[in-house]
Amino acid sequence: MTDLTKMFNPESVAVVGASNSEGKVGYIVLNNIINDGFKGTIYPINPKDDEVQGLKAYKNVSDLPEVPDFVIISIPGKLVNPVVKECGEFGVKNMVVISAGFKEIGGEGVEREAELVALGKEYGINIIGPNSLGTTDSHTPLNSSFSQIMPPEGNIAFISQSGAMMVAIIDWSLTAGIGFSKIISLGNKAGTTEIELIEFLADDPETAVVICYLESISEDEDFIRTLRKVSYKKPVVILKSGSSSAGAEAASSHTGALAGSDIAFDTAFKQSGIFRVTTMDELFDVGLAFSKCMLPTGRNLAIITNAGGGGVVSVDAMERYALDLVKFDEETNARLKEAVPEEGSIKNPIDVLGDAPVTRYKESLEIVLDSDEVDGLVVMVCPTASADADGIAQALVEGANEFDKPVIAVNMGGPTFENANKLLRDNGIPTYVFPETAVKVFDYLARFAAVQERNYDNPVADIDDVDKEAVEAIFAKVKEEKRDTLLGSEAYAVAEAYGIEAAPIKLATSPEEAGTLAEQMDFPVVLKIASDKILHKSDIGGVKVGIKSKEEAEEVYKEIIANANKAHPDIVPNGVEVQKMMDSGIEVLVGMIRDIQFGPMIAFGMGGVLVNLLEDVSFKLAKGLTTDEISEQIENTKVIELLKGFRGEAPGDIDAVKSAIIRVAKLTLDFPEISELDINPIFVYEKGSSALDIKIKLD
Repeated sequence: MTDLTKMFNPESVAVVGASNSEGKVGYIVLNNIINDGFKGTIYPINPKDDEVQGLKAYKNVSDLPEVPDFVIISIPGKLVNPVVKECGEFGVKNMVVISAGFKEIGGEGVEREAELVALGKEYGINIIGPNSLGTTDSHTPLNSSFSQIMPPEGNIAFISQSGAMMVAIIDWSLTAGIGFSKIISLGNKAGTTEIELIEFLADDPETAVVICYLESISEDEDFIRTLRKVSYKKPVVILKSGSSSAGAEAASSHTGALAGSDIAFDTAFKQSGIFRVTTMDELFDVGLAFSKCMLPTGRNLAIITNAGGGGVVSVDAMERYALDLVKFDEETNARLKEAVPEEGSIKNPIDVLGDAPVTRYKESLEIVLDSDEVDGLVVMVCPTASADADGIAQALVEGANEFDKPVIAVNMGGPTFENANKLLRDNGIPTYVFPETAVKVFDYLARFAAVQERNYDNPVADIDDVDKEAVEAIFAKVKEEKRDTLLGSEAYAVAEAYGIEAAPIKLATSPEEAGTLAEQMDFPVVLKIASDKILHKSDIGGVKVGIKSKEEAEEVYKEIIANANKAHPDIVPNGVEVQKMMDSGIEVLVGMIRDIQFGPMIAFGMGGVLVNLLEDVSFKLAKGLTTDEISEQIENTKVIELLKGFRGEAPGDIDAVKSAIIRVAKLTLDFPEISELDINPIFVYEKGSSALDIKIKLD
């Protein structure tokens, strides 16, 4: 793991481009470091001035009496790389390049950034930027940015790919009551990536949660495994904006058509244990909850409110997030009956009425938190004339301190709750204005608790009964013939080599061979034209089913060839494929589309002719695929109801489906030249399965 300790907690800092001219970035950065409490040694670097902002200045980094732990560069972009080279030769290991003028301007800027990347690798320098607003660490403290405000101290680490977003959030945080451990502006990500930063922050004792605003994800061959290690330790919440340029591009297969451009990021985050949000509000709402709350042990939520409407809205939200509304046992009900007036409600959500005094809130929440059935509590306060906001807040603090369960406050108002909100947040209770938000963040807390219980096995790696050499030979032949799509018989041979159960398909190049193959397969059989250039085979009379004799197979061979020659006189078919007709079963699809960043994405869903209409499909990345994720993938589709036995019908062999998914994942990981793979349908029986139509496309 990259050691970034001295980047955020250095003993000495050098500012290249430090200035005496107010308004210049080099002035602001140095001024921030001096005035925001940094206790280490500060070295201004300025070739013209002997003194900068009251500190002795040096002409070059190499003139310093020691190697600084951290260097901030704020000079014109075209001058940056010679300074980076000098720093590398002097032994500098950490820097942030605030200067712009790199790949964001195109042309020579792209070349300049490539050189910067090379220098960082050559000298082993951790580089944030270029085109960065800098970094802050509120605990060191160190404000090495050109934001003029030092963010409040806290335990949220914020990584932003947008400098403007970073400055706006710092300004907003002063009134929102949110504190940060570190804020990092990534800039162009020419050196240190967000993945390295997240991994470092996972071990940072001052950080409870990492939140990120990202416009792209850096390439990392082991993205999922790296972030899984992080998610065991700390929650990571990402707002990934924009649609993916690295998403699955599409596609002649059903799988490709079903894979949206952004699906790879969603899938990668879920399998990594990372949480993806869609708005800035959600990013900070969830971050706040993780920064304050302990984790629940389950999904059973209780609600106390002085407004019936708020309780109804909360229950609706709980249904959306699949949270469980606690039903209290007799003992808890009896205790609540003593605490809540008859006009109220002791049924969850508990309505303590609009005139509820502090004592009623206090008694109710203590009774609820004392119940073994309750995993967490949301307490809502509507600013009625009799509501003591500050007193209720104090009761919440005392109750939360007594019981080891997450408590979330909903203070439905504005200025009335200013002091109460501060008291609550200062004492580890997140506060929100609306009940839906509180319910949503509890869902995130419960999901992260479940992430920490995950079992990360690797069933794909356990597959060893495959014939890789046979597949290599098939692919070599296809490439030699300058084709990118396998014939059905070739695709069957690939499936057979990897243990994927499929209906046998053989290629015949004469009527006699077709008759012999049909006889060997046991009738009835299907005959279809063999050509990667003829897409809609049925439309030209290129497919015949239900053939029951050798003689019929021979005649049908001639008929199919004639039909193909008539429809496509410019195409020479490879022959006719003979396939064993299989009994009908539950139709499912297993496929793969290769994402250029995350590799093969495995699809599972409803198969057959309605696949694109119903779009009943779930995706998982093949890398790091676990047994639990395969089960989850199958459960997340409607076809699972058929596989379980719908309305008295026979169930399907779910283990056979899992085997198909695992073996397709193994095949596509072993052969990166497979760009698309589509098996539709697979007939699933009570015992076993059989793939009917297999399409494999090579890149």
